[in-house]
Amino acid sequence: MLEADAILLAELPLSNLLVSNDSQYPWFILVPRVNDITDIYQLDWPQQQQLLNESSMLSEVLMQVFNGDKMNVAALGNMCPQLHVHHVVRYKNDVSWPKPIWGLLPTKPYSEEALDQLKAKVLPALDTVLNQI
Repeated sequence: MLEADAILLAELPLSNLLVSNDSQYPWFILVPRVNDITDIYQLDWPQQQQLLNESSMLSEVLMQVFNGDKMNVAALGNMCPQLHVHHVVRYKNDVSWPKPIWGLLPTKPYSEEALDQLKAKVLPALDTVLNQI
């Protein structure tokens, strides 16, 4: 299900970083590369710590790059049981504010040009942080 709705951007030490194919929000997803895991508590302790580190680092980078009003982080898994953690930059003037984004509006996929622009904004900032670790 994630493969149908998201695009792979990068591989972090534990997780694949995806971008949701919905141009209405800067919406990114961390997917730990651990089989048969549905919840964070099922990861071993070092994996839990690594996921928290990746999530915090990603949140900070996204807020710097997109200058949002709020970072929403959630691991729901109701529709797709594979463990994945959503990171959504929210703005007080976005189309869904202040409501949650899930199921509210139909998705608006990225154009190829818009996706290239997104990658050009996010990937260099992410690389800079990853190279400092």
